[in-house]
Amino acid sequence: MEKKVKKPITSNEVITFVVTLLIAIVFIFPILFNIMSAFKTNSEILRDAIAFPSELYTESFKYLLTETEFPKAMLNSAILTVASIAAMIFIIPMAAYAIERTDTKWTNIVYVFFLFGMMVPFQVYMIPLFKQLNMMGLFGNLMGPIMIYIAGSVGFGVLLFTSFLKGVPREIEESAEIDGCSRIGIFFRIVFPLLGPVTASMVVLQGLGIWNDFLMPMLVLPSGQTKTMIVELFYYVGEFSSRWDMIFAGTTLSLVPVLIAFLSLQKYFVKGVSSGAIKG
Repeated sequence: MEKKVKKPITSNEVITFVVTLLIAIVFIFPILFNIMSAFKTNSEILRDAIAFPSELYTESFKYLLTETEFPKAMLNSAILTVASIAAMIFIIPMAAYAIERTDTKWTNIVYVFFLFGMMVPFQVYMIPLFKQLNMMGLFGNLMGPIMIYIAGSVGFGVLLFTSFLKGVPREIEESAEIDGCSRIGIFFRIVFPLLGPVTASMVVLQGLGIWNDFLMPMLVLPSGQTKTMIVELFYYVGEFSSRWDMIFAGTTLSLVPVLIAFLSLQKYFVKGVSSGAIKG
């Protein structure tokens, strides 16, 4: 049996590995620093921020979960995220399917209109949007930011799904149509199951943005009665003193659902992004 000769490592491979390792350290260090600081007292953090904790201090977690409104704030963040993502998954794929499979002047205009929404900065229409929410009775409750998140994701979502749909063979749909399946039936029974990878990509990308969003809940939910997780943590930052132990403990708790979701959908997320990029 012929023995395989090992291929020599080239300088380009070494440079690529070193650069990748440095980038990984840059991204991983803030997470490790956050988790490490979560198990330190506030005085330890102020005394030496990058030192390891002298002991695993867990009182910050206990205080947040039992003596504050943080659990309720996490629930509010979960409601915002789940409700917004569920509506996006229901609305955006259908819009993208109609645009991709109906090649007319009007659908092209609608497609460009959706893409144009991605180019307009949020600050341009922020004040009129809040006034409209107030007129509709959506200012100060969770329904307001949910509607904004859904509307704000349409442009990116339609672009992502239409790019993926270009690679879905139309022959499958034509065969189902010959068998008597309706257009809605074709979409939900045949097309939508094939959109799993790109749907996972949208869930991860949009879900992370909503879960960690600070600006929108802070502006749309100013009453103080309904807070999200990030807004609740913001109140531990004071002008003269800050409870960094509470902040790091809260952000560490907020990482758990994110890591679970990302690890569960990672395979589909990578596949969806790469497929959309190639087929688009």
